[in-house]
This record gives sequence, C-alpha cells and structure tokens, in this order.
Amino acid sequence: MGLYDKLTYESGEMLGFSQSTLIVLGAILVVSVILRLIVSNLSHGFFGVIVRNDTIRQKTVKKGDKALGSVGAYAFSFVAIDLLVREQADNENILMPSWAEYIPDVLQFLLVISIVVWAFRLVSLVYDVVRFLDKDDELDGTEKTLISALESVLRFIIIFVGAIFIADALGFELTSLLAGLGISGLAFALAAKDSISNFFGAITVLLDRPFKVGDWVVIGTSEGEVIEINLRTTLVRTSLDTIITIPNANLVNIPVENWGKRRWRRWQSMVHLDINSDPEKVESFCQRSLALIHNHDSTTKEDASWCSINTISAQSIDIELNLYWNVDSSIAERKAREALILDLMELAKELGLSFYDGRIRQQR
Repeated sequence: MGLYDKLTYESGEMLGFSQSTLIVLGAILVVSVILRLIVSNLSHGFFGVIVRNDTIRQKTVKKGDKALGSVGAYAFSFVAIDLLVREQADNENILMPSWAEYIPDVLQFLLVISIVVWAFRLVSLVYDVVRFLDKDDELDGTEKTLISALESVLRFIIIFVGAIFIADALGFELTSLLAGLGISGLAFALAAKDSISNFFGAITVLLDRPFKVGDWVVIGTSEGEVIEINLRTTLVRTSLDTIITIPNANLVNIPVENWGKRRWRRWQSMVHLDINSDPEKVESFCQRSLALIHNHDSTTKEDASWCSINTISAQSIDIELNLYWNVDSSIAERKAREALILDLMELAKELGLSFYDGRIRQQR
C-alpha cells in the first residue's frame, strides 16, 4: 500500500496535473517551508548550547542556520515528490505530465547545492576555532597560513564530493565518471607533481614548525628572516634586504638551522689593554667585569661565563670575554651588548687602564 493510495482523482487539470495532485504538491511545499523554519530555529538553539564562545556562536548561527534549514526543506521535498513520481505508474489517481519525473532530480541538485553552501559557510569557522583554542589568543603568520591551507583543503573536498553528487543528480553514470576522474587525476598529478610536492612540503613545515614567521634561519646556502610561508613557497628576507623564494618541497630534504629558537645567545669578545697596564688593576678589571656580566639583567648561564686574561703579546694584554644573552631578538641583544660595553669602558676609566692603540705604540 503506497503513501498516496487514498489520493482521489479530480476531473480538472492544470498544466497536466490533476487537482488532487496539485493539492499534494502544495501541501509538500507548505510543509517544506515550515520545516525550513523549524530546522533553522533548532540549529540556532543547538549551536547556541554546544558552542560556548560568543564570536563563534554568532558566526555559526548567522551563517549556518538558514543554509541548514534549506537542506531540511529540500531533503523533505525530494523524498516526498520522488515517492509521488514513483507511485504514479501504480496509482491511476496520480496525474502528472511527463516532465514532472525530472522534478526529483532538480530537487536533488538543489539539495546538494544547499549542503555545499552550508558546508562552505562552516569552513570559515576554522579560523575562529583555532583562535579560540590558541593560548595567547593571537595568531602568528604561520598559524594563519596553516588555517588557510586547512580551509583550502576542506573547500576542495567539499567541491569534489559535491560535484560527484551533482553529477549523480544530473543523471551521469558515476562508475564511468569516477573512472574518468581517476585517469584524469593521475594525469593531473603527474603534470603537477612539483606543485603537489610544494603543497605537502608546506603542510609539513606548518605542522612540524621548524621555524615561524620572524625567525632568522639558514636554509642551505640561504640565510635571512622568514617573512612569509605560503602553500607553494617560503619567502626569506636576507641581511641585504633581498628576498629569496624557496620552494616548500626543498625544505623537507635539506637541513634548516633556526637561530630564532636559541635558548640563549653566546657572545665572545676580546679586550686589548695597553701592555704597560698595572697587573693588579688588570686583575681587578677582570673580576669586576665578570661581576658586571653576572649582574646584567640580560645575561644567563653565569657558571659558563668568564672574563680572564687570554694571552699577552708584544703590544697588548688580551682579555677574553665569554657570556650568554637571555634575549629573544637581535635588537635586544645589540642594546644589551652596547650597555655592557659602555660599562666596561667606564670601569677601565675608573681603574686608570688604557686600551691598546697601535698609533700610540708606534709614536713611542
């Protein structure tokens, strides 16, 4: 017994439909509209309970409820009208024109389109979700690039799967279509293997995170600051202010030295005092210089730091400095180094010590 067996035939026709059939179609339309409103409101309440973050909840509700409501309406209309068309052959009370058999295909097409639109609108939530989960609530360039790559992959998957269902709705043979896609995909993969390698290289870099935007790196023979990580290439700005474009596929196979991940920055220098300097003052200079190093706000590893006489030559007494900066940027290191050098100059002046000057020695 079919769902429409109790449908009675009316003599009047309109556009090839019997009056009773038109009434059923009208009822399906009304129910679909009501169902769309119900699903939209339910999705609004559902996401409001599940999603705790206000920003994500607001964007989810705004972008998802209407599209999801359309999915529910088209799904109901497709099932109901498809059943009506199927029962037409067995139920003489159902009267429809021949072109009506394409209505379920059109509804299936619209259903797939609405699902794709709904999924597309939800893809943009990846950014908000990652930002919500991020500890400092601020995304750096690497994280933004990873989000962009993830969104691109999700959109591609949505389009690919949606295209298959759309082709099915339009009556294409899926077996031959998938076989053709397999051959075409193989040809495309062979033709674009470098681009694919660069893409997966970018994914590897973004997931393993050997460096991030702002780090100073040495990649092969290239050295500079990472300014951008794209899906195909990584851009490095050198000390000469030139930009080197490195394919991401190369980053997987060559060593990457990241100066930005140093726990500390070692600095070694030599201080050359005049050969006629008083030994006691030189010893005091070494001891007090080491105290300056230990008491400096930007130094670390006190046990591994030293200031001692390294060698004596015919013209100067050479004192070696070894210390470690606890700073996170080259700018901070330069400022700390400048402050320490000025302190050492003041100390030498206080002790009455002179630095070696080759011009003065020649005059003597």
